[in-house]
Amino acid sequence: MKENEKKEEVVDEILPAEKAEALIRKHTYTSLGLGLIPIPFIDFIGVAGIQLNMVRKLANAYDVKFTQEAFKNSVGAIIGGAIPGLAGMPISSLMKAVPVVGQGLGVLSMPVVAGASTYAIGKVFYRHFATGGTFLTLDPDRVRDYYKEQYEKGEKVATEMMDKKKA
Repeated sequence: MKENEKKEEVVDEILPAEKAEALIRKHTYTSLGLGLIPIPFIDFIGVAGIQLNMVRKLANAYDVKFTQEAFKNSVGAIIGGAIPGLAGMPISSLMKAVPVVGQGLGVLSMPVVAGASTYAIGKVFYRHFATGGTFLTLDPDRVRDYYKEQYEKGEKVATEMMDKKKA
């Protein structure tokens, strides 16, 4: 355990935790905004692009070779068993197609789902890259519980961000 802690300290010099947190929050906030787009699936596609950009920046900070294919495969494998992350965004986005009621529910739920998912993905990849991991060494089964934990935390973070935006 101490060896792993040393490794994290050394790597944290590359991208300190505060900077990583700021990067993740910035992308989470942007995902919230895109979640407000009233057109079904345009919001979903936009959020996926924001997540891709965030993970690309994290990978670049740690000199991890980044490809869209590696990103898609990794994210799909991580959230494949996590219903909120995988189904939450498309369902929230699709609800916007239902006139009046669906649009209202979609606009209320999609920003939080998008923000929470972005937050969780950012946290997973930051921790993985900061400990020397790459896309090739990512074990989805090992990080899935962490993703779910961070998704729940991300829901709170996204809700707080929404409340601040309203104030």
